[in-house]
Amino acid sequence: MVQDCTEKMSSSMTSSVTGMGLGGITGLTATLNILTCSKEPQITIGGMPSNYVPGISSNYNISSFCQRPGQTQRLPVQRSGPTAQQGSRNSPNTIYAHNLISKLADQNERRRRQDAMEMISLSYYSQAPLKVELTEFYSRDNAKEHHTDQYDLVNATLLANPVLRRGQNFYFAVRFDRAHDKQQDIVRIVFCFGPKPSVTKGTRVVLPVKFDTLQPNAIPHPRDVIGQGIGMSRVQVHETSASVTPAVSMPITSVSPISTVRETAAYGIRRTSISNETVTVNSPLSPPAPQERPVVERFGASQHSFTRSVGSQQGSMQNLAAIAPELDKWDLSILRQDGNTVTFQVRIPVTAPVGVWNCWVQTNRVGQRDNRNDYKCDEEIYILFNPWCKEDPVYLENDTSRKEYIQNEQGKIWCGTWRQPKGRKWIYGQFDDIVLPACMYLLEQSGLEHSERSNPIRVSRAISSMINTNGKNGLMVGRYDGEYKDGIAPHAWTGSVAILERYLTSGGKPVEYGQCWVYSGLVVTICRALGIPCRSVTNYVSAHDTNRTFTIDKFFDKDGNEVPNGPDEDCFDSCWSFHVWNDVWMQRPDLPQGYGGWQIIDSTPQEDSDSVFQCGPASVEAVRRGEVGFQYDTPFMYSQINSELCHFQEDDSSDWGFVKVPSNQNQVGRKIITKAPGKEDDEGETDLLEITSEYKLSESTAAERQSSIAACRGSQRLQQYYENPDRSGEDVAFDLMAMEVIHYGQPFDCTMNIQNKSNEDRTIWCVLTASSCYYTGAIASRLRRAHGEFIVRAGQKEVLKLQVTPQEYMDKLVDHSMVKVHAMAYVKQTSQAWSDEDEFCLNKPNMQVQVRNHPTVGQENGIAFSFQNPLSVHLTDCFFTFEGPGIQRPRQIKFRDVKPNELVNHQDRFVPTRIGDCHVVVTFSSRQIDEVVGSAAVSVRG
Repeated sequence: MVQDCTEKMSSSMTSSVTGMGLGGITGLTATLNILTCSKEPQITIGGMPSNYVPGISSNYNISSFCQRPGQTQRLPVQRSGPTAQQGSRNSPNTIYAHNLISKLADQNERRRRQDAMEMISLSYYSQAPLKVELTEFYSRDNAKEHHTDQYDLVNATLLANPVLRRGQNFYFAVRFDRAHDKQQDIVRIVFCFGPKPSVTKGTRVVLPVKFDTLQPNAIPHPRDVIGQGIGMSRVQVHETSASVTPAVSMPITSVSPISTVRETAAYGIRRTSISNETVTVNSPLSPPAPQERPVVERFGASQHSFTRSVGSQQGSMQNLAAIAPELDKWDLSILRQDGNTVTFQVRIPVTAPVGVWNCWVQTNRVGQRDNRNDYKCDEEIYILFNPWCKEDPVYLENDTSRKEYIQNEQGKIWCGTWRQPKGRKWIYGQFDDIVLPACMYLLEQSGLEHSERSNPIRVSRAISSMINTNGKNGLMVGRYDGEYKDGIAPHAWTGSVAILERYLTSGGKPVEYGQCWVYSGLVVTICRALGIPCRSVTNYVSAHDTNRTFTIDKFFDKDGNEVPNGPDEDCFDSCWSFHVWNDVWMQRPDLPQGYGGWQIIDSTPQEDSDSVFQCGPASVEAVRRGEVGFQYDTPFMYSQINSELCHFQEDDSSDWGFVKVPSNQNQVGRKIITKAPGKEDDEGETDLLEITSEYKLSESTAAERQSSIAACRGSQRLQQYYENPDRSGEDVAFDLMAMEVIHYGQPFDCTMNIQNKSNEDRTIWCVLTASSCYYTGAIASRLRRAHGEFIVRAGQKEVLKLQVTPQEYMDKLVDHSMVKVHAMAYVKQTSQAWSDEDEFCLNKPNMQVQVRNHPTVGQENGIAFSFQNPLSVHLTDCFFTFEGPGIQRPRQIKFRDVKPNELVNHQDRFVPTRIGDCHVVVTFSSRQIDEVVGSAAVSVRG
């Protein structure tokens, strides 16, 4: 095709060189027209083809007698003799006659068609496609309706990015270089998502602009007033002539003006800062007036509130119910038209993929599709899930729940032990300008298809896989051995923002270091930023069943020492003091009715799922009922809160060498808690909400036993090894006493009570051990151990105590200052065996945080941190970490050495950036003591 066009163009050029007159010159024009419009269907204007050029006859091929440029005319050699032809067509006379008739035909045809040309508007040939001069997405005004006005990206001074929620309308305006021609101008608005946008996959949307469907309430202005200066105060000019209708004013809204100008030359864009002042404007790019939001019933009892203009292309107020299914589609309509400026209303369907979208404005003329202007808007459009929209699977009906699980920027993550839970304040900071970009990059790294990002089930599962670094280049490196010299210790973080910023600015390098509770805080930040309701959940005495027996097996030798990994070194079960995961709220159309609501996702790498370290979403209701056949990873989550903790002691009389030892207190899933919605307690634990009943059926019920049987179904382990021995002949009671609150730096006693209930003396062998341990259950160091044999008289009680001094534990404690106490006993006369264990944390001093005066936006204010050093040694390598949304971005402050038992007091300053109530979180760390944490509520005025 290209070769044919080139030959035709060459022929046309030759005809002009050889003096073939107007026909030759216009031949070149026709050829160029062929090159640009050969694929377009022929369009008739005024009875003539739209691509007609005068001087070219439809029955005349000028290339039949012209030579290529630079060549001479070569005529065949005239033959002589009998075969010679008289009057050869290539003779000079024949060529002259042919040229003459061609020229005469051209002149006649040009005269005949000149009259028709006068009927065609010259604008058809003279005007190029529309060009975009300026776009405005009304980021701040749309954000109010979309509940995204807290995002820093929306409120950026230089370039505000639209942050929108699917299932709602938004507005944007486009200013063209001239008024549009309804008959000839074609405009399309295109939204693209991902590296390979596809219409069929829902990642590319082409919305044609229907200029003839202007809404009845749209207000066309008689003249364009936008040229008086973008970003500066503009006054609308009204015509005084009676022949011109005065401009009608839209409702005036005080907005931040457009702070930049885009100058378009060809397809280039240049930005220039003009103004940052807030003024009241009334112009074609002023935000549209609020629209009435009718309610449409869908899917029976379901209702959906949305914004839609009356009389748009798809329907009006009278038939909104009929067009309800159209709410799942993109829609574009013209809200108003002001000279060269058009304001559009776009509806984002509730099924739109979540992520960063780009907007293009395509313009061309009728019949000239290849001659097209493509304008890419500079703004990146963030589209999020919508918990305010009833049609979105993440919809939350309760406003209190939305404020807590979507909008709350701070919260508590619970650590400690089941007897003494400790809430750790955490700044989620989901509205920080670094968070959404980091979320989008993490989703890209997860490998989740862009077309699947409309499904919160798939998105939340991808999030659980990208927080950890096991198997891929995730967000954070986990470490549990206390060696953090080449990174930052997990307890030194105050929130998620610093972690995400470090990850993004380092080019996606995993951040060091984190643990399950840090992972959980990051998941809350990412989910809430994307619009998925999320909460942090702590399970105390959390099982990690590695062989899928729904048991956690521990083995001990004859002397009461634990046998690591069991006698065959193939048992890697563990029981964590606490484990933190997340619940996300969504409907589950892939499960039977009743299994929606809270779903468990766990970002801490323990077991791979589908060859990836990921977990969930598993229905909380399915876990509660023991329905382990449902997706995703329900059996694993069930085992974490329902497995049986089994202790086995070496015994020569046993056929397999070990016997199961009964226990008083060992129970998996002792307590499951989260932060209570709407409550904040900076000093106590009154904001604790226990949700064990949401995860487990009531104890000692037939229903629980049935669910346990259902969960263990399919296990082929020989259950007789897990049966408790007959305890009817036991006559000695053992009890390991719970520890009271022990302050860091103070001694403590481990106590075991023994009561002989028989009428005879009993000889008892026992062992009592205190060890420092990681919260994963692994032993770090033995602090002290006592064992022996003694006689308990008939009907008498004995008390065993093991005292541990600060000097014995100070340099052996690890994260969370956790101590595990283990006790074992054996009665020689009756062969009664018993075992139990307990854990507790040493209490660190609280940090006192005091804010001076009354903080005001933009004004410097003072803040003070103080605490008492509980140790009789110097504290070295000291530093504070300070953070508060709208108060202070994460900042680390180096501090001098602290003297023994000194009252530490540090003064600092901050400058608030936004109005409202928030919390400040401060941590102190040193080589000798860490996890000194404090927080305070701060109310910032305007």
